[in-house]
Amino acid sequence: MKRRYNKKSAEHKKIARERIEVLFKQAKDTFKEDAKLSDRYVHLARKIAMKYKVRIKPELKRRFCKHCYRYLMPGITSRVRMQKGKVVYFCFSCKKFMRFPHIKKK
Repeated sequence: MKRRYNKKSAEHKKIARERIEVLFKQAKDTFKEDAKLSDRYVHLARKIAMKYKVRIKPELKRRFCKHCYRYLMPGITSRVRMQKGKVVYFCFSCKKFMRFPHIKKK
């Protein structure tokens, strides 16, 4: 039997996007006191995005590791380098690389 799901309304998706932004702001603010709490905020933001089928903004996607989902702070939990037109993030906790294209602003 085919499984059905309920479509989420536009109002619910809008609230989910706002909540994701709030969670990333809280993760940034609480990182110095408690890094595990900021990782938890990232985890919650991802769960909300998956539940309501909302994309996380690209600038927010670069703030957490794609492999271990830790919150990244350049110089503390990650290293950021430029390499052949790409921005390369290296996560210190899982020792993996993430590469994003570097797009020049016009």
